[in-house]
Amino acid sequence: MRPFGDFNVHPAAKGLHYAVQLFEVLKAYRGVDGKFRIFRPDKNIERMKRTAIRSCLPDFHMEEALQLLDELVRVESHSFPEPHTGSFYIRPMMFSTDTSLGLGQPKSAKWACFGSLVSNYFNYEKGLRLLADPTYIRSWPGGVGQYKMGCNYAPTFLSSSNAAKLDCDQVIWLSGENQLVTEAGAMNLFVLWKNEEGEDELITPPLTSGLLLPGITRLSVLELAREWNCFIVAEKDFTMNQLSTAIKENRVYEIFSAGTAAVVGPVSEILYIDKRNNINETLAVPTIASEHKFYNRVLKTMTQIHYGEIERKEWQRVVDL
Repeated sequence: MRPFGDFNVHPAAKGLHYAVQLFEVLKAYRGVDGKFRIFRPDKNIERMKRTAIRSCLPDFHMEEALQLLDELVRVESHSFPEPHTGSFYIRPMMFSTDTSLGLGQPKSAKWACFGSLVSNYFNYEKGLRLLADPTYIRSWPGGVGQYKMGCNYAPTFLSSSNAAKLDCDQVIWLSGENQLVTEAGAMNLFVLWKNEEGEDELITPPLTSGLLLPGITRLSVLELAREWNCFIVAEKDFTMNQLSTAIKENRVYEIFSAGTAAVVGPVSEILYIDKRNNINETLAVPTIASEHKFYNRVLKTMTQIHYGEIERKEWQRVVDL
C-alpha cells in the first residue's frame, strides 16, 4: 500500500498498445452503525478473474485480492462520506507490463487498485432519456462483450457523444438484424411490462449470448425480484420493435438501467432512430409515474443494504478497522 501516485510504465508495455488490460468497479459505504461495508466484492473479483483468463493475463488469488480491498478501505475509512451522502468508489485494475512489441500472450502484469469519494450519482425525479440507434454496436457473438475490458468502452464514446447532442443521457445498445436489446450505456437494462400473454413480467436480456456484462447490480435485482415474487421474472431476448410496440400499446410500466454507479436509473423517454427503416420516433415511458414503483423499491432496498440498515450478510463484506 502506498500513497496515490503515477505508475512508471515502459513505452512498449503491451497494455498500452494492444489493450491487454481490464478493470472492475465496486463501492464501499460507511454504515449507519459506523461499520464499513463493501458491496458483494466476491462477485466483482470472480468476474475480474474470468476477464483476466480471457485476456491471457496472469491468474491471481481471490482472497488476497479481497484482503487488498479491505486494506484500502481501512486506510481511507477516515474520509468516507456520511451515510446516505455518498460512497467510496473502488477501481481494481490489471494490465500487461510486457516490454515487447511482439504479438503474443503477456508474461507479466501489474495488479493495482485505488479509490475515490463519490456523491450520490443521479437525479431520480427526472428519469433518463435514451437513444436507440442500430448504427453502432457494442458487442457481437463470439466477442468479449461479457468481460470488463477497456476495449469494450473506448468505441462507445462516439455513440455517447452523438446521443448527448440529441439531448439523450445514454445509448440503448442493439445487436443484430433483428435489433436485440442488450444494455443501456454501461448498465444492464430491465423492463417491467405486461407481456403478450397478458401477464405482468420483469425481463432483462440473458447472459447466454455473451453480448452483455454480467452486472453485480443486475444479479442483485433479479434475486430481490424473485424473492418478492410480485410478477414473473425472466431473462430472455427481446427486440427494439417488441419494446416499441409494447410502449405504444401501453403495456410497459417501467424501464430502468442497473449498475454500480447509479444503482438504478429510471427511464422516462426513448428516442428511436433507424435510418435504414425510416424510423424516427420518441417513446414516452411512464416509469416515474408507475403505480408499481418497482425501481424505487429496488433502489430503497439496495440503499438500505449498502448502509447497513438491512442486514444481508452474504452481500455485505464488513471491514474490521
